[in-house]
Amino acid sequence: QVQLVESGGGSVQTGGSLRLSCAASGTSVSSSYMAWFRQAPGKEREGVAFIYNRGGRLYYADSVKGRFTISQDNAKNTVSLQMNSLKPEDTAMYYCAARSGGIVYIWTDTSVYDYWGQGTQVTVSA
Repeated sequence: QVQLVESGGGSVQTGGSLRLSCAASGTSVSSSYMAWFRQAPGKEREGVAFIYNRGGRLYYADSVKGRFTISQDNAKNTVSLQMNSLKPEDTAMYYCAARSGGIVYIWTDTSVYDYWGQGTQVTVSA
């Protein structure tokens, strides 16, 4: 049984930083397609960052490029999202997602992921 557990969310002021972590069990992050999504109230879930080390693929949403960094620790079987220079528009519930087989062509498509975490809230105040 695959489980993804996010942690690290919280409340910060504009310009602050947070580091989110996604601990995976039942699947290996080193061989899975891993992504972070976020969903603000009243908005659709959107892709934030994607990593697939085996294929050397690393993608970011335009809105977070240069501010967010996705990484993975194969020994700990975790994926992290370092978020710097946070803005109020980054406020959302952040979710970790994984797909362990097949091929992901469109990483921002929520339907291609098999597993989701419960989410962690990030709130950025002005």
